[in-house]
Amino acid sequence: MSDYDAIVIGAGHNGLTAAVVMARGGLRVLCLEKNHFIGGMATTTELTRGYRFELAGSIQFPVPSEIYDDLGFASCPIFEPEVQSAAMGPAGEPPLLLHSDPDELFAHLNERLGLEAVLGMAEIAAWADAPARAIGRFDVRKPPKSLDEMFACATNEKERQAIRTAMFGSVMDVIDRHLPDRVRHAQVRSMLAFLSVNSTFRGPYSEGSALCLAFALASPTGATMSKVKGGIGTLSSHLAGLFEKHGGELRRHVKVAGIVTEAGRVVGVRLADGETVSAPVVVSNLDPTSTFTQLLDRDLLPDEFLQRVDAIDHRAAYFQMHFALNGLPEYASPYEQLNEGGLSHNVTFFGSPEQMQADFEGCVRGVVPDSPSFNLSIPSLRDPDLAPPGKHVASSFAFYAPIGADHDEQSRLRDEMAERMVTKLTKVAPNFPDLIERQFNYPAYTYERMFGCTGGDFCHGLLQPEFMGPFRPGPRGWPDNPVPVEGLYLCGAGCHGGPGITFIPGYNCGYEVLDGPAIS
Repeated sequence: MSDYDAIVIGAGHNGLTAAVVMARGGLRVLCLEKNHFIGGMATTTELTRGYRFELAGSIQFPVPSEIYDDLGFASCPIFEPEVQSAAMGPAGEPPLLLHSDPDELFAHLNERLGLEAVLGMAEIAAWADAPARAIGRFDVRKPPKSLDEMFACATNEKERQAIRTAMFGSVMDVIDRHLPDRVRHAQVRSMLAFLSVNSTFRGPYSEGSALCLAFALASPTGATMSKVKGGIGTLSSHLAGLFEKHGGELRRHVKVAGIVTEAGRVVGVRLADGETVSAPVVVSNLDPTSTFTQLLDRDLLPDEFLQRVDAIDHRAAYFQMHFALNGLPEYASPYEQLNEGGLSHNVTFFGSPEQMQADFEGCVRGVVPDSPSFNLSIPSLRDPDLAPPGKHVASSFAFYAPIGADHDEQSRLRDEMAERMVTKLTKVAPNFPDLIERQFNYPAYTYERMFGCTGGDFCHGLLQPEFMGPFRPGPRGWPDNPVPVEGLYLCGAGCHGGPGITFIPGYNCGYEVLDGPAIS
């Protein structure tokens, strides 16, 4: 008799979701996590005493109602900020406030930018619906559509054209059509351009960049991106509680060194300390590349399958910084409005789409942007328990940071990127450098070391057309190239239903295991 019915490698949010579903279904489940914290990239972690940070992910994407209700997320303190973010203008304009409420947003856009901008934003939101439906953005427990099925789900020629643009066009094909004024619409154009590339290795004028925008804007119920009191890790803690409530066992500080197989099927895992734990089912929350090239012997896998795995793009060009602050930034003229009403909780400093494209092309050549595009989030403004009294936690997410070829080059690029971001902040908030008690500079390779994701790619396979829909694996691999090891399943963000904190890949995987032959 095996030690467990199923073993989950990694207590990320998808790993925990799969573990909950299986444990609730009556299986004896062990979940193994190499870190002291759970949630993977959906975690809230103390980096320095008293300061708790959303280490990677910080936004709760709209979740399918089936999953939201079934996993009891209504009991979690999820909320929509009144203002999602304040967008800085490139020419000294007052900040553009992106309200969560559509009526307030459109009223603000109409007042600031005119009716053309209101209609343009509405048209772009409507454009996103068909591509999101085509890639199954909110499909639960359904396989990905084939290319023919993706186009067949369109109800008219306008929707078919939207799908074609998402798959083969750039986001600027969409933006230039609906928000063509580069001067008056500058802030909205920049915001949408950044939204379309921050999970890709693309520029906003690159073919295929439009799909990420459709993924980000999609909403089944009109819900916008949300925040969670206590940080995004609150959701992971909720899942861990459900898992243990149903008899699951969670072990931290345990690293899996390999997946053990016999005669083409899983029999358990081998831990870094040499211990072997047996189970007929192993579920990997790691990305497909790490799962099949680090935890398994490549020589045991078919060449055709390995070619599919090796083709996954993990070139993550993002850069994160975390700050422990002894106060709040004070924005100088003409941005004084940000010093009032908590508006500085999320401020964006995005360049024009043209500048972002140039930054992307420079990134490919190994050049740090002169003026990086990034946001600065201060979640402790709304959630003061994240920091000591009178103090604040702040985090910044930037593009395009060159990847670097070796350690020395990576270190130089890291320091250069961080310096340019702080310099840009200081120009609008002169007191910012004096506020910094601790600063953590995290290029993508830091997250590879921390979480084990190949290239630091938080998407587990970038959000680009060639890795979405039928080109993104499910729990048992691709429709035309299934996992060649019986009893081995995938549940991470690299699966259909991901990326992002959607819980869909883990949920799908948990039920795939319950319905599968390994335990029947």
